[in-house]
Amino acid sequence: GKDPEAKKPEDWDDEEDGEWTAPTIPNPEYKGPWKQKKIKNPDYKGKWKAPLIDNPDYKDDPYVYAFDSLKHIGIELWQVKSGTLFDNILITDDPEHAKKFAEETWGKHKDAEKAAFDEAEKKRLEEESASADDETDAEEDEDDADDDKADIAAEEAKDSADAKSEDGKVAADEQSTEDSKDASAEEKKHVR
Repeated sequence: GKDPEAKKPEDWDDEEDGEWTAPTIPNPEYKGPWKQKKIKNPDYKGKWKAPLIDNPDYKDDPYVYAFDSLKHIGIELWQVKSGTLFDNILITDDPEHAKKFAEETWGKHKDAEKAAFDEAEKKRLEEESASADDETDAEEDEDDADDDKADIAAEEAKDSADAKSEDGKVAADEQSTEDSKDASAEEKKHVR
């Protein structure tokens, strides 16, 4: 606990030294952190497990995945680049039949389909690059127009500043002329 006899030093400055706290002293009665005591439970029978009961309607079916007639199929496909084509989906348990079917169908058309896709992709890329060039040209034209506008605005501001300064000079010249007239009139009054 805290030392009850400890006192705050006279030269202690809270702003510089922080808030003063009394130092601690050892507690002879302290026996370490408290731990919960364990006592025996004579009724404890180990960890509980869910009891299994018989289900009279259960029949084991090792071919639960097999369908007598399958009319539909769903494919979830995640791809980074487009262009994947699907046709002629065959579901069979005979690899030789699948290979033969693939050669008769997909094998005959794959090269032509690939060539057609490559041609379409090439055309699309050319159109994209052409439209990108048009956009760049349009942006450059806009930038040039903005520069022209900025130059015109700067010239107009300069002209207006020159006009103001000239007006100011004229006004000052007129005022100084009037002041000199008034001064000469007053001098004449004093002379008489």
